[in-house]
Amino acid sequence: MRIDRSHRSWAVTAVVAIVAGFGFYLWYAAVQPGGPRGGTPIGLAFGIAGYALMIFEGLLGARKKVPVWRLGKATTWMRGHLWLGLVTLPFILYHGGFEFRGPLTLVLMILFFIVYASGIFGAILQHYLPTYLTANVPLETIYEEIPHVRAQLKDEAEELVNTLSVEAEHEDKTRFRQTYQSTIRPFLEAQDQRGLALADEERSVMVFESIRRAFPAALHPALGDLESICAEERQMIRQRRMYHLLHVWLLVHVPTSIALIVLGGVHALVALRY
Repeated sequence: MRIDRSHRSWAVTAVVAIVAGFGFYLWYAAVQPGGPRGGTPIGLAFGIAGYALMIFEGLLGARKKVPVWRLGKATTWMRGHLWLGLVTLPFILYHGGFEFRGPLTLVLMILFFIVYASGIFGAILQHYLPTYLTANVPLETIYEEIPHVRAQLKDEAEELVNTLSVEAEHEDKTRFRQTYQSTIRPFLEAQDQRGLALADEERSVMVFESIRRAFPAALHPALGDLESICAEERQMIRQRRMYHLLHVWLLVHVPTSIALIVLGGVHALVALRY
């Protein structure tokens, strides 16, 4: 995988911060009486640095919500969000000496691991999603338009079946329409195509080959058009699934990130006060 210069700079910065922080933590753990703790000056420094990084991570969402902000390029913010996000967890672990003292701290760390893992998953997803869509959904459309496009595909299929070649026998046309109604239309109409033969590309090829052998050549052009319509429908299915996956990811990552920042602030206030 090729990494551009900007990504490389952020990656180097993140690795240097993690390694330098770990080296400093080892020294701190060796000289600190009673071991490293969050309430010591160095422990607090790690905690402040980690929480500051969390605030920066949260500002990316705020920047997206307020498009009039022009504080740097969006790509720079995204790369900083990714690489500095990787630094946040080690610094927070250095802050607490790799121990989770108290119920609030335990809840915070559970949230932290969820945010961290979902963030890495989201970065992988957003990196490979464009390539996946280009390869598997060449006719990608706006997500909100998918129901409209699916309706158009079904209408086109209905029109094809209703205007079959005049060269075909009446009996063949009748059987063709019956085959369409029992095999192809349910696939085009279904909201959930899982389990249907035409939803799988390999099985779809076999189904259409079987249908093609059962009908005369005069009906093969219409059958080829219906096969193309089903292929487009499968692209809509793939695109819809990927957007659903992104939506689920956001439902996990964003609320837990907000909860983490809020509870992190509460933790800091409680720790400083008591």
